[in-house]
Order: sequence, then C-alpha cells, then structure tokens
Amino acid sequence: MMKFEFNPHVDKYLLDGCMRCKYGATPQCKVNNWRKELESLRQIVLATGLTEEIKWGAPVYTHNGKNIVSVGALKESATIGFFKGVLLADKYKILQQQGNIQSARIIKFTNTEDIQKVKAILKSYILEAVAIEESGKKVEFKKNPEPIPDELLEVFEQEPAFKKAFYDLTPGRRRGYIIHFSQPKQSQTRIGRILKYKEQIINGIGLHDEYKS
Repeated sequence: MMKFEFNPHVDKYLLDGCMRCKYGATPQCKVNNWRKELESLRQIVLATGLTEEIKWGAPVYTHNGKNIVSVGALKESATIGFFKGVLLADKYKILQQQGNIQSARIIKFTNTEDIQKVKAILKSYILEAVAIEESGKKVEFKKNPEPIPDELLEVFEQEPAFKKAFYDLTPGRRRGYIIHFSQPKQSQTRIGRILKYKEQIINGIGLHDEYKS
C-alpha cells in the first residue's frame, strides 16, 4: 500500500483556509463548509503518488515539479481542478470550464458520498493528466478576439450585405478595423469612422491597404 506523504501546510489550509481574504481562520472561511470533501479529495490525489504542495494559498499536487491538479473550496462546493484539463479525454463528461479559462477544468462536489462514487474515475483522470504532462503536450491557447463595438453591430443589423463583406475580410483585416473603430470614447466618433471606411470594407480592402475611391 502506498504511504501518503502529507504536507503540514495543507493540514493548516484545512484548518484556516488560504488566508488570502479577511475570513481566513474564522468561521466564515469557505473551507470550513467543505473540510470533509476536501480531505476526501486530498486522499484520492495522494493515492496516485503526486507530491502535495501549497501554491497560491491552496493545495496543489505536482509530478516532477509540474502542476497536475489542485484541490480547493468555492462558496458553493469543493473542487478538484486539472491544470491541463482541456487535454483530458473526459470520457465521463464530468469536467467543467470556469469562465473563459482555456486550459484548466474542474469538478465540483457538495458531499463526500458523490466523491466516493467517482473515486476510481478521479484516479484515472489524474493518471491521464500525469501521462499528458510526461508526454510534453502543450495547450494551444487561442488569442482572445477584441470585442466588436456596438455601433458596428448596429450597422451590421441594418445592412446585411455590409456585414457579409466585413466577415469576408481576412482575420487580420477584421481585427485592424475593430481596433480602429473601438478607439474613440464617443459613440458618434465611432460611427463616423465606420461610415468613413464602409466602402473600403465592401471592396475587400484593409484599413492600411492602399485604396483609391
């Protein structure tokens, strides 16, 4: 049987929380609500042979110095998080994305019974995450596109042909126009810029391309 190597700093976390907010070491700390669930997750992770550390105030489990999974508390649940969760096969469809985070995935729990039901699955996911790390596979991050200004969306709605012409442009040309149209603080100035370049866009020409009207 594998001997667990408990980190005393994680013991302290389970008692006091991450100490990153004013509720640390008080009854209001969210860790207090999920201590049993966190301990259950902790033991499952340790059984896979990972090294237990504290990073960013919470338990993180590593393999050869590389972050594999984390265990933590949210207001409404205890969680186990996979740093490269997006690369996991997720055969059982239990991983969740938080907001716009591209790489990490989490699983939420609100009782120890549910954790025990998927104990074997969690171990298999952890071992898969270790194998992914050992393979050297990287997450390919997508660059977040600039938001389209409301004024441009309104013109799209009024003129579908203009909208089609805009999206027929190359991604780089679209991005150049979006940045240019978004710069002015005043809505009227934004509209003026859109109208100024409307014909140029319809003709498939980029912001900085040579254009003769």
